[in-house]
Amino acid sequence: MKNFSGKVLFLDRSDINTDEIIPARYLTEISKEALKPYLLEDLNLEELIPGQDVDGKSIIITRANFGCGSSREHAPWALEVNGINLVIAESFARIFRQNMFNCGMMAVELPPETIEHIFTVFGGRETFVETDFKESKFTIKTQGKKEDIFYSISDFDRALVKAGGWLEYADSKY
Repeated sequence: MKNFSGKVLFLDRSDINTDEIIPARYLTEISKEALKPYLLEDLNLEELIPGQDVDGKSIIITRANFGCGSSREHAPWALEVNGINLVIAESFARIFRQNMFNCGMMAVELPPETIEHIFTVFGGRETFVETDFKESKFTIKTQGKKEDIFYSISDFDRALVKAGGWLEYADSKY
């Protein structure tokens, strides 16, 4: 099972599409590793310097409809190769969300008011999330502040994460 704890990269925008996660011009690359330097390269957020701000982050917290656009697996791969195995958002594009779980990663939806609260209390600060997978709980910490937030994912998605992704799950079951 992958690591789902670490430092947070806040992306304060809805509708971040797969072309912004990994630009289409790099889809000819034949390895996940080749995608690594291009993660979020075309994402236009005033407060984001893609190569610099991504480094050392393991979790993205963002707004609604993350991963919209084309249905390529390259978007989760580019996150994974950069050590980002968890994205927390209000909502996800359906195919992107499933691609995350198929790769043994997590795309966790929280209510809009919870995401807003997280941005208000923790955004703009160095923030760390500790994930308790067994208890379905995130502990979010920053400079003297700490909160527990519970989440839910389906039993099937939980099984995919535990197995390490769809291929590993299928190998163990079929």
